[in-house]
Amino acid sequence: MRMTDAPRYPRDMTGYGANVPDAAWPNSARIAVQVVVNYEEGGENNILHGDAASEAFLSEIAGAAPWPGQRHWNMESIYEYGARAGFWRLHRMLSQTPVTVLGVATALARAPEQVKAMKSAGWEIASHGLKWIEYKDAPEDVERADMAEAIRLHTEVVGERPRGWYTGRCSENTVRLAAEEGGFAYVADTYADDLPYWIRIADKDQLIVPYTLDANDMRFAVPAGFGAPDEFERYLKDSFDMLYAEGGRMLSIGLHCRLIGRPGRALALKRALDHMAGHEGVWFATRAEIAEHWARTHPPVTFERPSEMTRARFVEAFGGVFEHSPWIAERAHTLELGPTHDTATGVHSALVRVFRSASYDKRLGVLKAHPDLAGKLAAAKRLTAESTTEQASAGLDALTDDERAAFTEMNAAYTEKHGFPFIIAVKDHQKAGILEAFRQRIGHDGETEFQEACRQVERIAELRLETMLG
Repeated sequence: MRMTDAPRYPRDMTGYGANVPDAAWPNSARIAVQVVVNYEEGGENNILHGDAASEAFLSEIAGAAPWPGQRHWNMESIYEYGARAGFWRLHRMLSQTPVTVLGVATALARAPEQVKAMKSAGWEIASHGLKWIEYKDAPEDVERADMAEAIRLHTEVVGERPRGWYTGRCSENTVRLAAEEGGFAYVADTYADDLPYWIRIADKDQLIVPYTLDANDMRFAVPAGFGAPDEFERYLKDSFDMLYAEGGRMLSIGLHCRLIGRPGRALALKRALDHMAGHEGVWFATRAEIAEHWARTHPPVTFERPSEMTRARFVEAFGGVFEHSPWIAERAHTLELGPTHDTATGVHSALVRVFRSASYDKRLGVLKAHPDLAGKLAAAKRLTAESTTEQASAGLDALTDDERAAFTEMNAAYTEKHGFPFIIAVKDHQKAGILEAFRQRIGHDGETEFQEACRQVERIAELRLETMLG
């Protein structure tokens, strides 16, 4: 729950960033390969199912459109092929492979033989919703009710409730509704990463195991998709090879019985999977297995998120990052913060935006708020805790008499010339380097040194935040 009235941007545009976690897959595997079989046949739009029109999505019919109030015999038979032939071809091919079925509940209810075969093969059967329909305009209460009915029907047909959820044609509410439902080990309605990740929704940590629309046979049925089976095969192999080389990644492969189940395409899938299986350190796993592993190995981390802080708490936490200048934190809190700002780099970005856009006099005030290096305030132990630690880290709390005299002389000369104390991010330097920089920068003209001092202030803030937030 958001704790602040300031503008907030809910999307996380950072993710793991440069610090991708070690997936630590079982048996030191380099990659997890996850095969999804979407079972939608019998759950598509059809007036027999109480829908207003026929299906028009993901079929062999180019440019298909819904037929209001009519059955579309050709479309129905294409979906029937997926149930009658395509599924069984995939079942024979993948019976020894861990597979996650994303099953539309009404389709599963019309497929007792297929469900029995899925269970006999040990496949995970996750939920693909109640019906294979579009939810972008669905009222929230309708979507919530359909989700509950999907779980009920799935449990009745399969014998246990689904542990995973994927709507596919979802709304902006779908992931939140699935998290609020509370019974899913993972939700798959995102395409945002190569690894699982946690999101915080309504005070609950929900694991996301992202799905894919690129390594997916649906691209046989959309414009600018795969024109021939070998294109799909090559794309799967290249995706695998890249992720295998990087190590510690996950490859999701999306399949549909009526698409990849056609004989001219199925063989390309087999060649791609054989290529993957021919490598050492490949973990073929269900999505539930991946979710279990991730939850155990990388549990959610609870921390105070800067983007959710009240204004008072934000200023309390970060008001001292720029020396004696809490106004910077006050203004930063009014910016469009979000999950991407819940890191040292994110908070630093917000603070320096305020600093850089401030007037010359305001920035000069920040510079003047800094103490002299190894000056009278340090001797009197009147520095801020941050400045005390920083100066000590470079040995400025243990100067020889000659060094102290040199600093005193240069402090006076520098301040007289530039109108503010010499500022340097001491954690980046040792004592000798600081003295050398001091001697060089005294000779700068006023504008050059003002800009350099501002850069050093920003660097000091960055180092402080890294200490505070990691």
